[in-house]
Amino acid sequence: MDRLLASLDDAPIVDKDGYEYLVHPISNGVPMLDPALLREVVIEVMQTADLNVDKIVAPEAMGIHLATAVSLQTDIPLVVIRKREYGLEGEVSLHQETGYSESEMYINDVEPGDRVVIIDDMLSTGGTLASICTALDDIGADISDIVVVMRKVGPSALDDTEFDATSLIDITVEDGEVVVH
Repeated sequence: MDRLLASLDDAPIVDKDGYEYLVHPISNGVPMLDPALLREVVIEVMQTADLNVDKIVAPEAMGIHLATAVSLQTDIPLVVIRKREYGLEGEVSLHQETGYSESEMYINDVEPGDRVVIIDDMLSTGGTLASICTALDDIGADISDIVVVMRKVGPSALDDTEFDATSLIDITVEDGEVVVH
């Protein structure tokens, strides 16, 4: 976790309408993502997550690179929860709200009884993960684990659900600086 912790020192913080937004290679793809950092994070995710599952689920966009790497290493199929509707048979829509946006997302290829692990980059306001968990639960999937790389400490919409996420590191952004807890 040395690379991940060191990368936080250089991560810019930008103001998005009063919300202190961390810009980081893992969560935003900028600044450029060093393969050694990605490798370190993926290995840690694989050691942390319950991977006795049928499918890996990741929300578009920034969960994709993490979940793809885990899928390649484990041969567990990957389902991407997308921001675009395709109208495929069985497609399930969900509405997600975060501290800085809201949109529809779409799930395909998750069936009742599927054991899934959700992998994502960041748990901040929890709006995306809470909506995804509710939709997967409504489908009848068994959410075996939720693993995020970083969690912003504080209340989250996920707190209002029966689901818990495991984070590799917990952070806050205070006065334009990242603080690791």
